[in-house]
Amino acid sequence: MALKSWLSTTSVRFYPGSAACRYRALTLDGALNERLSFQVAMRMDDKNTQRVAVEVAGPDGWTLRVRRVGYVPVRHLNTAAAEGSLEVEGLGHVPGYVPDPLFDETFVDLASEETHAFWVTVVPAADATPGEHTLTITVTPERGGSQKREAKVLLHTVRLAPRQDFAITHWFYADSICDWYDVAPFSAEFWPLCEAYLKNYADHGLTMIYVPAFTPPLDGVKRPTQLLKVTDRGDGNYAFDWSDVKRWVELAKKSGLTEFEWTHPFTQWGVKHAIRIYHDQGLDERLLWPADTPATGTVYRNFLGQYLPELKTFLQAEGILDRTVFHVSDEPHNEDDKANYVAARALLRELAPWMKTMDALTDVAYGHEHLTDMPVPSIRTAMQFHEQGIESWCYYCCGPRGAFLQRLMDTPLAKIWMHGLLFYRWPFKGFLHWGYNYWYRSQTRELIDPYSVQDGHKWPGWAYGDTFVVYPGPDGPIDSLRWEVFAESLQDYQLLQALGVSRDDKLLAPLRAFDDFPKTEAWRTNLRRALFSRADNEMS
Repeated sequence: MALKSWLSTTSVRFYPGSAACRYRALTLDGALNERLSFQVAMRMDDKNTQRVAVEVAGPDGWTLRVRRVGYVPVRHLNTAAAEGSLEVEGLGHVPGYVPDPLFDETFVDLASEETHAFWVTVVPAADATPGEHTLTITVTPERGGSQKREAKVLLHTVRLAPRQDFAITHWFYADSICDWYDVAPFSAEFWPLCEAYLKNYADHGLTMIYVPAFTPPLDGVKRPTQLLKVTDRGDGNYAFDWSDVKRWVELAKKSGLTEFEWTHPFTQWGVKHAIRIYHDQGLDERLLWPADTPATGTVYRNFLGQYLPELKTFLQAEGILDRTVFHVSDEPHNEDDKANYVAARALLRELAPWMKTMDALTDVAYGHEHLTDMPVPSIRTAMQFHEQGIESWCYYCCGPRGAFLQRLMDTPLAKIWMHGLLFYRWPFKGFLHWGYNYWYRSQTRELIDPYSVQDGHKWPGWAYGDTFVVYPGPDGPIDSLRWEVFAESLQDYQLLQALGVSRDDKLLAPLRAFDDFPKTEAWRTNLRRALFSRADNEMS
């Protein structure tokens, strides 16, 4: 038997055809309460398939989770190979199987001349002390002796605190959960599934959740998922039942989420119409008004005049009015869209002067014109907002690609690891992404299999890996390695914040823009060690 096993950081993907590496001891540096990770990889030259198991042991009280790295078929690279290895990963492997889902399995059937890996997540015990700690990894094949490997975890004196002043939201699709698991919206069967996904969402560093009081007017005509029950009393009068909205908010709070984002009240990409609002919760898809009802016309103005005061009362009763953001419409693109947006914003300002709005507006001219209270530009133009003194969030969506920060199926993991540092470098107020669990063919209700389709069937316009970061499991989400790396990268933000590092500190100077920053594992590792050295020296 020629079984080779070795340890690796989580800054590299192992494909089925990846070459074996030589085993070397591994050392991970971390804060006292930081979640860390590494990989156990293996390859066998024996002609016979063998089941190989992995076990990890460590200090008492530590949480050690072992997951098998699974593969999904990816048909194309998103980023041109000419961009080079710092911008694209998978050259020579894509088209082909790409490592991404993380399954709660501690064994693999290892075939000849295939490479497989396990992802190990390490959480120190609450009473862990600074210093070096040892993890013992045992790789056991069905036939032949076990192989022992060793990883060191060097904990430093600093302890991370919750991130401050930087919110993160990803659009959360209740319809995906309903359709994948074949449950009715907001039924008894829906809520435990929703809770599992909300907990996963919060556990990965996100703080703000979209509340679908109405079906989100995003990416086509979606299956109704309307939390707010609406009764048409006739003569233009409406009654509202907030019970399911309250349940959603309470479940989000229980899951650890602290901020809330409310449904866009006008249609996407044009701001032309009232959104689709249904009788009751829309199980029969009976609309309160025709789909082409004007955005600022009499019918919708009358509805908003009744809904918005009740919304404010609800938010005050829940104690979240000051932790809530509101939208107008998503991504107006041209002058006609802009005129419609201005009119819709004026209507909201008239009916609800207390509302502060936030929308994806990439043109810096829109920022200067104060179209919204908090613009959310693409990272392609976000630096213009910063340089011109316009407070904003930032986002990306399918692009930009190439040299820009991303977390696609072919984005090098070392590059994904830079999210937290780049978010800290400039005083942006938050980050928005559209695809937490979008499991549909682009802008349709046609459910896809995320384990075989990662682009909504719309590549190259939509990128492989942009539409979702979690896969559907039997009773909750399956993490992707992109999602794990993104979440752990946010701890770098917490580390900088805990140490009070200036955004202009010379250590951060190489972070020059969202497309101009170091993209190697070594640079980030050296930066973290320098920061930990500062912390240790201050405590000594």
